[in-house]
Amino acid sequence: MFTLPDLPYAKDALEPHIDARTMEIHHGKHHAGYTSKLNAAVEGTDMAGKKIEDILSRVSSAGAGVRNNGGGFYNHSLFWTILSPKGGGQPTGELADAIKEAFGSFDAFKEKFSTAAAGQFGSGWAWLIVQDNGMLAVTSTPNQDNPLMDVVDERGTPILGLDVWEHAYYLNYQNRRTDYVDAFFEIINWDEVSKRYAAAR
Repeated sequence: MFTLPDLPYAKDALEPHIDARTMEIHHGKHHAGYTSKLNAAVEGTDMAGKKIEDILSRVSSAGAGVRNNGGGFYNHSLFWTILSPKGGGQPTGELADAIKEAFGSFDAFKEKFSTAAAGQFGSGWAWLIVQDNGMLAVTSTPNQDNPLMDVVDERGTPILGLDVWEHAYYLNYQNRRTDYVDAFFEIINWDEVSKRYAAAR
């Protein structure tokens, strides 16, 4: 049984970058909906009781309900943890070195990630992933797909993700997705991303 994780901060803690009403709807309605529908989709199947990462790695044989709601559950569970009211700035240590190695500089990474997020047609996500060879890469996926899934072209372990579905930003930013992407960089919890990087290597 999958459970909706609590937010690690108050709903208004990320203002003005993400407003409290958006957080309330995004977490309490959308994420809660993905969670309950995922539980319904796996109940009574051989997927029941398995870790979400294991389910997603073989999602091609699991059906659309598991793919969409399992992705929605996992993606949002990651998303809340890599945000912080004390975020922003730049990563340090091994993650900073890895970003420089993969992209040339933090600014070059930021530009590539922002382009992936702003350029994702329709609903979807932008990702920073650790590939099987240990190198970092930026990619994007439609809908609630993610790089763990065996249905995407570029696979890896997500360590940073940005939700670019309209429900994630429309109340505050309307059609200004690029402004939302810029605001995202002001609240990234780089300590958490660094922990995920270390675990994924």
